[in-house]
Amino acid sequence: MSIEVANESGVDVDQASLVELAGFVLARMGIHPLAELSILIVDEAAMSQLHEQWMGEPGPTDVLAFPMDELRPMQGGARQDADAALDPALLGDVVLCPQVAARQAAEAGHGAREELELLCTHGILHLLGYDHAEPEEHKEMFGLQGELLEAWRGVRREP
Repeated sequence: MSIEVANESGVDVDQASLVELAGFVLARMGIHPLAELSILIVDEAAMSQLHEQWMGEPGPTDVLAFPMDELRPMQGGARQDADAALDPALLGDVVLCPQVAARQAAEAGHGAREELELLCTHGILHLLGYDHAEPEEHKEMFGLQGELLEAWRGVRREP
């Protein structure tokens, strides 16, 4: 997996851990090993601007996902056409705001790192086509998100 992180937030974030988590989630989801993902970490002002521009909603949010390629079933996150070999997909961008994440973490009673892990996983699932607008979609997406995070945290605890 090619996973790039750019931290423009001014907040110290464990970028290596986010890369490991993203790789874990993509591998568990069966995404092509050469797929590309970008994680952008921004401050509240930048997140507010993106949130207003793309979602039409004021103020900062915790995570936004901007998919780049249409994923096709049975291709593991890769595009293919008749004249080309299987090539990896550019999945898109997950944008995180650590300031919003820190507030949410305090409200939820866990650490900011755990909240960023949850939000990163959530954003990746959006890139992979999951949504939570309808009750059944919500149940599926949040169930999968919980399973992925539980598995990730289990792997992280192992020596």
